[in-house]
Amino acid sequence: LDAAAGRAGGRRRLSDRRAVNAPAHDDDPRQLRRGPLQWDRDGADWPLREHSLRVVAGGLEWHVQRYGAGPIALLLHGTGAATHSWRALGPLLARRYTVVAPDLPGHGFTQTLPPARWSLPGVAQAVGDLARAIGPPALVVGHSAGAAIGARAALDGGFAPRSVVSLNGALHAWRGPAALLFAPLARLMASTSIVPGLFARRAADRAVVERLVGNTGSRLDPRGVEYYARTVRNPAHVAGALQMMANWDLAPLERDLPRLGERLLLLAGANDRTVPPSESRGAHARTPGSRLVVLPGLGHLAHEEAPEAVAAAIEAFESRVSPSAGTTPSG
Repeated sequence: LDAAAGRAGGRRRLSDRRAVNAPAHDDDPRQLRRGPLQWDRDGADWPLREHSLRVVAGGLEWHVQRYGAGPIALLLHGTGAATHSWRALGPLLARRYTVVAPDLPGHGFTQTLPPARWSLPGVAQAVGDLARAIGPPALVVGHSAGAAIGARAALDGGFAPRSVVSLNGALHAWRGPAALLFAPLARLMASTSIVPGLFARRAADRAVVERLVGNTGSRLDPRGVEYYARTVRNPAHVAGALQMMANWDLAPLERDLPRLGERLLLLAGANDRTVPPSESRGAHARTPGSRLVVLPGLGHLAHEEAPEAVAAAIEAFESRVSPSAGTTPSG
């Protein structure tokens, strides 16, 4: 990876003391405070930090983790999360793939987008720019909003994976009164620094974060809860999540999703209280050739609760799409 990073020019290891969101010419980490989280302060015990890179792509500076060997598997976390959410599933997939896991714009250690680019197509384009810089993915795994981003990028030509995995994917547009209320409310909250600050201060109470995680239908160990606490206690990270939701229009994605056909695997936690399994069932019904797997006993954060089960479902699907994907690469 060190050699690859040097050849790429736009990539640097974070362990070289350069902050994630640093301008390429500035080596002083004390002056680099552009990202929601700060590497020297918040990243000291970040999961898989030894695989972290700084990548410049599409006008953004990204925190990316890259490890493993084989075809690229691009992992896209959900709104409000960061690369910590792949700490268990990623290494399992790395037995057969080169895992590439970025913090999405405005999340974790990645720079935020300009206001005009905050939309589903805009974020998908940014992820496509990243893929062009770091390598085209054969497999895209998206959790919640990350599933919508991965699907949109694949549909728009940002990359052409052989498989797109929606893990408790938020793929349906709001309907009824919620549709009239949600987007304006999110835009209102995103338009001021007061709401992210209030939310972050409220999250200083660990019990609040534990309830937030519990309300997803998932049960995490204390370390898993702590990583979410670290992100949601940061007002800039909360602001990035709100900006993403404020401009989310899923109706075009609903219309276009059937074009993914047999490339689409839908994994749904049976106990998901955030994105109910009915949404994945609906997407499956509308997408001829797609495959649906319901994961019993798991909630919205299924990949953190039972990474082995999720990895097995992905690898089984991949072995059907591409038989060579079921073999472990040598070397």
